[in-house]
Amino acid sequence: MTYVGTELELFARARRWKAYLRDRLAPYVAGDVLEVGCGLGANAAAFAGLDFASWTGLEPDARLLAKASSPDPRFRFRTGTLGDLDPGARFDAILYIDVLEHIADDAGEAASAAARLRPGGRLIVLAPAHGWLYSPFDRAIGHHRRYTKESLSRAVPVGLARLELSYLDSVGLLASLANRLFLRQSSPTASQIGVWDSVIVPLSRVVDPLTGFRAGKSVLGVWAQRPQTS
Repeated sequence: MTYVGTELELFARARRWKAYLRDRLAPYVAGDVLEVGCGLGANAAAFAGLDFASWTGLEPDARLLAKASSPDPRFRFRTGTLGDLDPGARFDAILYIDVLEHIADDAGEAASAAARLRPGGRLIVLAPAHGWLYSPFDRAIGHHRRYTKESLSRAVPVGLARLELSYLDSVGLLASLANRLFLRQSSPTASQIGVWDSVIVPLSRVVDPLTGFRAGKSVLGVWAQRPQTS
């Protein structure tokens, strides 16, 4: 996985966006949680108010992980990838928040994650949406792809039960389209991210349900591991 630390720091300040994600994912986050590609730990901080037993943040870049910390004893952060975990480690929820698009073999990664789920455990993926929005900025920060609902579904093992598949940030999609057509900036500035978080995200929280979550610049998928049968 490839990250750009400066960009992670910029988006880590997007508190309204992370609060939106927290509220959308709250029904699925419980028990023992694993966040793959936790970066600076910003998502863990945003989700701290939810009722879960433990949260393991897994990050391959030790430089980024050095900035992740929490006084909450439920949180622990460690360097590595799924393959570095104890073979017997199992979780009730595994999160990839803007991470799966950084992984070349996304289907292989999703299969490995599914094998780490307890029966009924949830695989939660948030990723950038729509290949036609792929830009030099995506390439610069190590995105292999952007997803549609259909392409994200194809990356997930067929044995999992789909609980949710939707788009988020419909107003942000319009802003991204305007940038692509008119401004043509290769990457967002700190001030633009601030405007997006303070103005566009609150609007999307209102508009997204009105569209039935059918439009947005991010795609969210949640799948559950089926109960084992005797």
